[in-house]
Amino acid sequence: MKIRQINAMSIDVEDYFQVSAFEPYITKNQWDNLPHRVENNTHKILDILEDRQIKATFFTLGWVAERYPSIVKRIVADGHELACHGYEHIRVTEQTPDQFRSDVYKAKNILEQQSGKEIKGYRAASYSIGASNLWALNVLQEMGFKYSSSIYPVKHDLYGMPEAPRFMFEPLQNLDFKEIPITTVRMGTKNWPCGGGGFFRFYPYALSKWALNRVNQQEQKPAIFYFHPWEIDPNQPRQNGLSLKTKTRHYLNLHKMEARLNQLLTDFKWDTMENVFHINQGQNHD
Repeated sequence: MKIRQINAMSIDVEDYFQVSAFEPYITKNQWDNLPHRVENNTHKILDILEDRQIKATFFTLGWVAERYPSIVKRIVADGHELACHGYEHIRVTEQTPDQFRSDVYKAKNILEQQSGKEIKGYRAASYSIGASNLWALNVLQEMGFKYSSSIYPVKHDLYGMPEAPRFMFEPLQNLDFKEIPITTVRMGTKNWPCGGGGFFRFYPYALSKWALNRVNQQEQKPAIFYFHPWEIDPNQPRQNGLSLKTKTRHYLNLHKMEARLNQLLTDFKWDTMENVFHINQGQNHD
């Protein structure tokens, strides 16, 4: 019998109002005054994973961890990998190197203080590391991160570096640091997204299943899947005045997401980024 490939399951822990597409509509100084749903939604995801004995990687915003330390404590207590999603969901394309370093340092410090664990992984807001700002990977390596999952090798209006390698690579010469791109499937001359997000909600589940199977079986590579806590929450507060594109992107098929996710967890084998990609073992902090 063929051994099934183990894939990496990842969750970007942020609330519905923090997504990049809402930036023109919701300012950061409004965040604390909006209804927060990230705590309950993340605990619901942790319940789903616990029922199935699946471990995942939680790329967590420092802003969220600061307000809801119970999330961090449970992620760690349940044996998942805690990783960093920056402090307040600023795209790296909007930051200078000093601003980037400051944001990431603040988030990493909060997560390590709360968890007592070394934080090895980082994912940029909206996959905003690409050809124009690869300096960010050097900053991450200098700060002690072992890997990033911040480059998406697709063409997209908000992000993407289609010329990047599709599978894990070492972007920094002579340094032990890995970039682990979100999974794509190659068709014709283009990479097509198949690692979660809007793609997973927009298109029939069968298409995602086919694409991930193709990566696992034909290319014999592990896939990386990602989603957000707000995606399993169809009853989240609706925002007014959104463009049609933003409204469609954010809200389409939210009511189908949880059932699809459960199917995905059944159809494939899953573990943390750290385990799937053999990120070297570090020491816990005192």
